[in-house]
Amino acid sequence: MKVLVINAGSSSLKYQLVDTANEDVIAKGLCERIGIANSKLVYKPKGGETREILKDMQNHTDAIRMVLDALVAPGTGVISDMADIDAVGHRLVHGGESFTHSALITDAMLKMVEELCELAPLHNPANLMGIRACKETMPNTPMVGVFDTAFHQSMPRKAFLYGLPYEAYTDMKIRRYGFHGTSHLYVSRRAAKLLNKPLEETKIITCHLGNGSSITAVKGGKSVDTTMGFTPIEGVPLGTRCGDIDPAIVTYLMDKNAWSTGDVNAYMNKLSGVYGVSGVSSDFRDLSEARARGNDRADAAFEIFCYKVKRYIGAYAAAMNGVDAVVFTAGIGEHDREVREAVLEDMEYLGINLDRAYNKTCPGGREVTITTPASRVKAFVIPTDEEMVIARDTARIAGESIPGLA
Repeated sequence: MKVLVINAGSSSLKYQLVDTANEDVIAKGLCERIGIANSKLVYKPKGGETREILKDMQNHTDAIRMVLDALVAPGTGVISDMADIDAVGHRLVHGGESFTHSALITDAMLKMVEELCELAPLHNPANLMGIRACKETMPNTPMVGVFDTAFHQSMPRKAFLYGLPYEAYTDMKIRRYGFHGTSHLYVSRRAAKLLNKPLEETKIITCHLGNGSSITAVKGGKSVDTTMGFTPIEGVPLGTRCGDIDPAIVTYLMDKNAWSTGDVNAYMNKLSGVYGVSGVSSDFRDLSEARARGNDRADAAFEIFCYKVKRYIGAYAAAMNGVDAVVFTAGIGEHDREVREAVLEDMEYLGINLDRAYNKTCPGGREVTITTPASRVKAFVIPTDEEMVIARDTARIAGESIPGLA
């Protein structure tokens, strides 16, 4: 089965066309800086040359259309038309308690996902745009939604409940849901293999660091705690989201500025985080350039981000009564050497001994160990492959639901 995987983030979109019979990636690529100046499509067919197409992408619909055009382009495309795509798998961020597993996309399902947009205002709308753009182009192709929240359903009550009246959970479903589940699942399983330990015996802290970042404690292959909560705004500071704050700040801002809930929501989701502190950008590459020029606010944003990641690593080591490995993944985790060094600095007490020289020179986007051989706790860089997880679920569910696709 040929499955097109669409993984839309808040400012990026990764895609792969996968033959799930042998898990062969026929083509893959990335749309970068969606909604930001200098947008770019990267397209790499198997066995072919990587092409880069510079073109502004105002939104995720523009990005999806560019991907589909690249896949069928004469001479460089890998399929003749859209009919060659058997199914499409979409990453969906927030499934609430309605979706604990991946599911076939139907009109009823889309309505339920729409209702959850208030819980993931930066992501669910982008995911829905991707689905609708694909459905418009391939109306008869089955599509499957794979939810970020599913992996975290194993969290115990003590981790997912907030200190609110219990009715907040039972009546309004207010609880920690967690996100980036497919990424945390994939890299934690890869880390267990690198440790050469049975998955059920491992204690792994996975750091998915990108424009959206989350840290997860994975014990015995199951998520037992994670930084993102009721929505993807909780946890470490993100590209444009504030992360953990005193909740009283919300009402203070509303009273002080006579703001509506929409005003304060936009302030915390779109104007805060690394972008808000630095005043420069939500992109760490731009932040690095600003820091090199001596920009103090850019330095502050970098320090806050790295400190919060470090703090959660310590907390999760305590929660699991130890740790075997720390994993860095996603755009920042895989490529930003300065972030990894700052996060792991002064963590020898935990048994982490960073190989500083190798961390500075190791290839980006590759699976590597960045701690010394003597380090009791290993630190890995593991490129995430959420797309393969999505492709596997899509092939299984589409094959079960649509006769002839198994």
